Amino acid sequence: MIEILSPAEIARGRITGAVVANILATVREQTVPGTNLLEIDGWARELIERAGATSCYVDYAPSFGRGPFGHHICTAVNDAVLHGLPHDAELAEGDLLTLDLAVAKDGVAADAAISFVVGEVAHEESDRLIDATRRALDAGIAAAGPGARIGDLSHAIGTVLSDAGYPVNTQFGGHGIGSTMHQDPHVPNTGRPGRGFPLRPGLMLAIEPWVMVDTDELTMDEDGWTLRSATGCRTAHTEHTIAVTEDGVQILTLP
Repeated sequence: MIEILSPAEIARGRITGAVVANILATVREQTVPGTNLLEIDGWARELIERAGATSCYVDYAPSFGRGPFGHHICTAVNDAVLHGLPHDAELAEGDLLTLDLAVAKDGVAADAAISFVVGEVAHEESDRLIDATRRALDAGIAAAGPGARIGDLSHAIGTVLSDAGYPVNTQFGGHGIGSTMHQDPHVPNTGRPGRGFPLRPGLMLAIEPWVMVDTDELTMDEDGWTLRSATGCRTAHTEHTIAVTEDGVQILTLP
């Protein structure tokens, strides 16, 4: 289903997006070496409830996961990149952590992800990965707008990632979002310009470049959710929810 939202629904999406962004910022600030992943999940649950929102993950049971997910936030560490299931594990200095969060409020969902290095130790490879996903996200957003096509966004994202020297996986990518978290159209992280669904005012998209250092292949943990790089290399993932408007694009998941 491809959903076109009204201006009033987009306005509600902006409120939901701010909730997502503020929760991610708060959890990032609280996360230090020694923080347990289950502790992070507990923080997310409390902050979601305090905001009057609901998690899009707890009851989520898609065909590619062993659902329901049962937690409030995705916590992916180092070689884990997507759908990281919180579990009893403590973070160490220098770990690369990705937090991915989607919530719904007043009938509209929003989705965002951040990657960062835990603690104070610099990690050049991780910083380079994170920077590539951020620049790719910026390029994808810049390519969006009325009259653009999904392929334009995908091409812009893929060009940045490939130019940075990273393989690009197209199995998982961005997606439509609105009254539910995952909708059509699929937004691959590489593609051909001028192809795919044309963007229209009222369309909301979650754009999410993610990358692995030296592979485009994934493996799944026994938990049935956590996806890791097949080679054990580090990974990063950055995501915003945007809305296409008559005037261009609004980023909804800003604090």
